[in-house]
Amino acid sequence: MVIDSSRWQAVGMAASQSVNVAFDGVAGRRVGRPGEYLSRPGFWHGGAGIAACWYGGAAGIAMALRRVLGGAQNHEGNAFRLAALGKTELALQETAATLLQAAAWIDEHPLRDASRVALTARLSAERCAKLVIDEVGKAMGAAPFCLDAEFAQAVADLPVFIRQSHAERDFAALGERSLQQEDAAWTL
Repeated sequence: MVIDSSRWQAVGMAASQSVNVAFDGVAGRRVGRPGEYLSRPGFWHGGAGIAACWYGGAAGIAMALRRVLGGAQNHEGNAFRLAALGKTELALQETAATLLQAAAWIDEHPLRDASRVALTARLSAERCAKLVIDEVGKAMGAAPFCLDAEFAQAVADLPVFIRQSHAERDFAALGERSLQQEDAAWTL
């Protein structure tokens, strides 16, 4: 076994201490049938849990904008920043509702296939994170990226973290699962 820590070059998620591990001549044994790991009860619960982490990262970044606006004596001339805060507020509320709904569904159906619920949560959190990074960045300019180490690291970490999403492949998987259901999930 060889552990190689030299390959990780990203600034984002650098503290994760990610390494490459190579196994050569190591004996292994099968612990399940093909596809069993991905289809086991609980697999998708973890995927929804990661979405909650992405949401938390986005919420932390959004708080920087709230702090700037909350400290202002008046908000005259801050319409652009207020609009950015409004957009982040809406995205975070929508994702929070999706995550709460996913958690309740998983708690009520712990042994059922949670892929549709988890994909919805993940895609919502990914979209939210991208919007928050973009809106907060536009509203605050370069200063916090350059002068606030905690903010700069959070904005470097989150895009790397959300790349655990499979993007369009996940949207296609959600669409496929949607067609497998009798009713559309958005029906009131």
